[in-house]
Amino acid sequence: MKKVYILSILLLGFSCNNLGEDKTTKEESIEKIQLVNTPILNIEQANRLAQLPLHCMDTEYPNKLNQTIGSSSDLKTPKQLHPAFYGCFDWHSAVHGHWSLVSLLKNFPDLESRDEIQQKILQNISKENIEQELLYFKGEYNKSFERTYGWAWLLKLAEELHTWESVTARDLETNLEPLTNLIVSKYLEFLPKLNYPIRVGEHPNTAFGLSFAYDYAVAVNHSELKALIESRAKDFYMTDSACPLVWEPSGFDFLSPCLEEAALMKRVLSKDEFKIWFGNFLPQLKETSFELAVGEVSDRTDGKLVHLDGVNFSRAWSLNSLAKDLSEYSHLKNVANKHINYSLPSIVGDNYEGGHWLGSFAIYALNSIDK
Repeated sequence: MKKVYILSILLLGFSCNNLGEDKTTKEESIEKIQLVNTPILNIEQANRLAQLPLHCMDTEYPNKLNQTIGSSSDLKTPKQLHPAFYGCFDWHSAVHGHWSLVSLLKNFPDLESRDEIQQKILQNISKENIEQELLYFKGEYNKSFERTYGWAWLLKLAEELHTWESVTARDLETNLEPLTNLIVSKYLEFLPKLNYPIRVGEHPNTAFGLSFAYDYAVAVNHSELKALIESRAKDFYMTDSACPLVWEPSGFDFLSPCLEEAALMKRVLSKDEFKIWFGNFLPQLKETSFELAVGEVSDRTDGKLVHLDGVNFSRAWSLNSLAKDLSEYSHLKNVANKHINYSLPSIVGDNYEGGHWLGSFAIYALNSIDK
């Protein structure tokens, strides 16, 4: 009995020593994490970022139409085809360029060029121009045009207008409504037919397309769209585990497949359900020592390689979403800040390859930071 007692003390001492060592190691690892400055979207930054969409929303060329041509009658200029959203190189960039300006006007009443911006937005998102946009989507060969990336940004624009209390917003929301309703109907038609999610780091990413559409559905209380997205998200992702974050990013990703999926599931699951799911999906993110290297851009004049600035911003908004209201994941905010701080200084300049779209990503990432 005496021998057993002595052995128990020895084992207890060994265990306590190990616990002490683990605690010390953990504290040392926390101390090694570099805390970075939290970027802020203030009026100076807003005026700077507003110049990007303001410059490109009326820039018709160069332009990537992504158009399926059915006959010679389809050979028209970008502005003839898309009188509302013809600038900024492609349709979806024009749409989220308008979202950027609406977001900045909404949040910064003293924004420079405010009158000019409002005038241009009202001119572009007119009743007549939206009617022409509708005709394009109803054409025989373009029913899936911008599915689902452009669709998602159109609903994000509609959401921003809906939540902006101003006379201008009501006029714009009314003008945009026919196209908004069409995009909603396209989601309702398409999602039941999609058997498998699209897990890429570019435009067709299903999780991204569902996240923005879900935000819209919640904002306007569209119960049918909201319920469908909840159902399909669970169908697609509920059994996923051990997402290979180490495979990211690919050479010209601007979205993180793993983080976009996680951010969507946080939207559609209860807090308790999400914690269990997330613990299996990306267990390493709960470690306070978690780090994620930024996407490094080698050439910002290359339209594809500059996508990695986009992945830094989109990672940041996903990480901030994941950390929100979950104290055990609050350390992810610092990782998000590192990503924003890497890319933010470089997006305003002469390079149209990134300038025509990155401002929107930067604004959305900055908006995701807890005030």
